[in-house]
Amino acid sequence: MATETTNGSDDPPVPGPSGPDDPTAPTGGASGEQGSGGSGGMMRSSAIMAVGTLVSRVTGFVKAIVIAAALGTQLLGDAYQTAQTIPFIINDLLIGGLMASVVIPLLVKRRMRDDDGGVKTENRLFTGAVVLLLVVTAAAVLAAEPITALYLGDSDPRQAEVTVYLARFLLAQIFFVGLSGLISGMLNTRNRFGSPVWAPVLNNIVVIAVGGLFLWVAGAGRTVETVTQGELVLLGAGTTAGMAAQLVVLLGSLWRAGFRWRPRLDLRGSGLGEALRSAGWMFLYTLMTQLGLLITANLVNRAGAESVRQGHDVGAGLTAYNFAYTLFQLPYAIIAVSLITVLLPQMSAHATERRWDEVRAGFSRTLRISALVLVPLGLALALYAVPVATLVFARGNTSAADAANIGLVLAVMALGLVPFTVFQLMLRVFYAMGDTRTPALISIANVSVHGALALTAYGVLPPDRVVAGVAAGFMLSFLSGLVIAGTILSRRLGGLDGRHIGGTLLRLHAAAVPSVAAGFGVLWFFTTQVGPGIWTNLGAPVVGCLIGGVLFLLCAWALRVRELSAALDLVRSRLRR
Repeated sequence: MATETTNGSDDPPVPGPSGPDDPTAPTGGASGEQGSGGSGGMMRSSAIMAVGTLVSRVTGFVKAIVIAAALGTQLLGDAYQTAQTIPFIINDLLIGGLMASVVIPLLVKRRMRDDDGGVKTENRLFTGAVVLLLVVTAAAVLAAEPITALYLGDSDPRQAEVTVYLARFLLAQIFFVGLSGLISGMLNTRNRFGSPVWAPVLNNIVVIAVGGLFLWVAGAGRTVETVTQGELVLLGAGTTAGMAAQLVVLLGSLWRAGFRWRPRLDLRGSGLGEALRSAGWMFLYTLMTQLGLLITANLVNRAGAESVRQGHDVGAGLTAYNFAYTLFQLPYAIIAVSLITVLLPQMSAHATERRWDEVRAGFSRTLRISALVLVPLGLALALYAVPVATLVFARGNTSAADAANIGLVLAVMALGLVPFTVFQLMLRVFYAMGDTRTPALISIANVSVHGALALTAYGVLPPDRVVAGVAAGFMLSFLSGLVIAGTILSRRLGGLDGRHIGGTLLRLHAAAVPSVAAGFGVLWFFTTQVGPGIWTNLGAPVVGCLIGGVLFLLCAWALRVRELSAALDLVRSRLRR
């Protein structure tokens, strides 16, 4: 699973229709593990965070490949993915969605205003979090069976049994994930950003080792019928150990930062109650996101089990959905998130000064620059989704047919990459304006669209294709969301530079037509002349993207896409330095 959260983990739940990441997540900071240290410290800290983020994503991607090889994408893989998803969902409801909007601002305020520098408030929060997380974790472990039933639906009985068994180990992560999120926030208020970025790398490495050990012990071909209790203990306890290791690293960093825990349960006067009351809209947003996750997991798990019952020898459940999303979110994370990180503080400053023309210009510029890369990349990802997914995942317990089904889901998602990104940018405009109410209300519409389309897909499609239909509903929910959000923002800002944005998107898609045609030709040549195998799975995307990339640049230049000229000028200026 591959979305971003505020808890410091690289393993959030499956994506829901309200967005892949916490929309109020901190955008980083100017300081690193040793404090600000001036401009040199700022650059050093930024480099540490950038490298840590890259390493975390790379190891997270390797983790997905190893787990796919070890467990496959059929019922055993779905059982693990479902049990692994639930702790993060519960954490998001308790802490994740409130971290950036409530806890971090409260800690910053108390550190600045209290005579003791916020020490008592931190001890109260830490004590309260430990107690709450222990109680919730214990309750969740005891209630593992009814909780997992919500996400499994009418699944295979043995799959349900395996899921519950795994969940009794994996639900223990609620404590480690929640406390990791709080500690990360406490470190951020101390201008220490390195450990929250690097700690998930250790978690990924531990889970990679667990997946590799499982594959070595059990071998390829394990199913829910043949997996042993000892092998399930290895998976469950090993995965939880990875999250525990992450927490240990963060605790060590917090200790070095000077925090000494003195248990306090006197929450009165801490200011937390007032802060929580102001976070109601953020909680609604989080709640709607989790409802979307529940719809997704329940329907695709039902369809995956039915697919097996009907004799379709292909993974068509939650695992296929999650692994497709792992690949889908990479372009957004690499291209758009970096631009959003720069955009949000600037837009917030302009919104504070009520300079709506600057807010509008910043949104338009960021969208058009992102689209310059994401339009051709999304089309290329859709075109080569099956060979790429086969190249990445078809090994161990994941067959070529399983991987091809992941590719089908990825192709559907890739076609929605641009609307997905536009919607995320619009959310940032609302947050820059200090508005959490409107995104929360829009999320209700998103979930409604996603739920209706997902239920339709479940009712009309063959069970092995329902997962692709659910993915299509997920993407279309962003299209409806951006229409609603765009209409509201246009009224508030006096327009959204729609003519400029629309013209750029039209020219970019027109410039991509020859590239898509060439890409089809390259794929046809490799498929018919070279045949199935690694040379087609690797060669077709590489050759197709090289030819298509050149054609796209030439056509974009001929169509006078101004963003291309600006990007080329930036590259030339960098090379001259």
